[in-house]
Amino acid sequence: MEYKDFENAFTRLEAIVGDLEKGELALEEALKLFEEGVKISQFCNAKLDEAERKVEILLKNKEGQLTEESFHPEGEG
Repeated sequence: MEYKDFENAFTRLEAIVGDLEKGELALEEALKLFEEGVKISQFCNAKLDEAERKVEILLKNKEGQLTEESFHPEGEG
């Protein structure tokens, strides 16, 4: 499943963790959910990294003053 925003992905990840923690799933289903969880975790981590870079851009310029600059994720514009 493809996620477009952090909030929906994180909500799904929490649900997966909850299901896995119950320990009531068959092995195949648990592995399937675990694999989905890893993919969602990677997506969320990338979104958090992107947000961190945006914050860094907003917080400082060459003179150390607070400024706002346009942000282009790697591979874009």
